[in-house]
Amino acid sequence: MSRLGEVSGSDRPRLARHVRLSFSRTRQRHILQLPETVVVLNVSGADILQLCDGRHTVAEIVAELGERYRTVPDDEVRRFLARLVARRCVELAHG
Repeated sequence: MSRLGEVSGSDRPRLARHVRLSFSRTRQRHILQLPETVVVLNVSGADILQLCDGRHTVAEIVAELGERYRTVPDDEVRRFLARLVARRCVELAHG
């Protein structure tokens, strides 16, 4: 099990129930919709979150992104997810 603030490779991230990932046609970007706020995502953030379905582990997400792009820094993906966990946008099922 991961410690507070850390994301393990075996964790299975998913969006929290009150969070929705969608594409904003006006912004031409993916966004996270939360109660009373919207977070505009960059391409890599959207790619990560599209794989956060509760089935993929963090290690599988990094591997999948590695197939799409040349380099995917594992620690950057984990930090991104840890920030979203801290904001209660993402929940982790521990593997």
